[in-house]
Amino acid sequence: MSERSTKDSQHSTAGAYVHPGEEFTRDTAYIEDRIVRDPARAQLPEGARAWPVEAGRYRLVAARACPWANRTLIVRRLLGLEDAVSVGLPGPVHDARSWTFDLDPGGKDPVLGIERLQQAYFARFPDYPRGITVPAVVEIATGQVVTNDFPRITEDFAKEWTEHHREGAPDLWPAALEEEMRQVMHHVYTEVNNGVYRCGFAGSQQAYEKAYARLWAALDGLEERLATRRYLMGEHITEADVRLFTTLVRFDPVYHGHFKCSRHKLTEMPNLWAYARDLFQTPGFGDTVDFEQIKQHYYVVHEDINPSQIVPAGPALENWLDPHGRESLGGSPFGEGTAPGPVPEAERVAPAHTPLPA
Repeated sequence: MSERSTKDSQHSTAGAYVHPGEEFTRDTAYIEDRIVRDPARAQLPEGARAWPVEAGRYRLVAARACPWANRTLIVRRLLGLEDAVSVGLPGPVHDARSWTFDLDPGGKDPVLGIERLQQAYFARFPDYPRGITVPAVVEIATGQVVTNDFPRITEDFAKEWTEHHREGAPDLWPAALEEEMRQVMHHVYTEVNNGVYRCGFAGSQQAYEKAYARLWAALDGLEERLATRRYLMGEHITEADVRLFTTLVRFDPVYHGHFKCSRHKLTEMPNLWAYARDLFQTPGFGDTVDFEQIKQHYYVVHEDINPSQIVPAGPALENWLDPHGRESLGGSPFGEGTAPGPVPEAERVAPAHTPLPA
């Protein structure tokens, strides 16, 4: 892992920083260790380590505010991994050093016993030079970070943790669709998930306008794709939908204004808006979303974009429960599977933070 400037390291916990005159480029050098069913046969990048799947051994640290972490919360819930992989929930804001467990009694994670996620990173890598990012998986016994490679975490949850899936868990990675699905997810990541950041953290007018055009070309394409299919890959939910949803659910509260992605609101894109509501109203999606924490994170942490740190009161959110009408396209959320059960009491989003019923 290469060294970074102090300025970069201090701001990389947010995953981004404005560099005047430059286009935004995300640092994608993550800890590439994996947790797998058979470590001896795991295919790993050079220098990476394979860890064994073992219920109760690991803790997922995932701030609700972060879209990349929100993915892991959704997949964990859809697959029913709550009992196998516990979860730590940092608060929505952080300082230059780290995400903190300020929502927990005494400001410490009750399982790991730490105040800052940074402590888990430093327990394994004392000179860790990069940002302290979520999501991260931590080995409970040693308190050491295992991985923060967020796309691999969710893929391995789906493929390597199958013996711990709930009965009726959906197939989020159908083999017959995987090749096309990887192409779709790559497009969603580069053009939309990362595209909103490319707009928000552009360091020049030229960089911003280029990023803006690129983002809206992708959103227009997805609007067209979703006109004839209920979900990105067809009739059932896959991980591709999880990856798009976490950006869409943040679009009007944050990205439209804060990141200047303002050609249209999500509510003005008929197919994308109906699709997003369809997912939001599906167990496992909207019940992981905390709009209040989302807004606090972006508007407070990104002082370079919002120096006043004022958090907007809007937009109204009750419309997320409006009928979506996507049933007319056929299909069903879980295919041959079933919906997850109720959210564990300790993991429920406070009703005041979301329009979902209590």
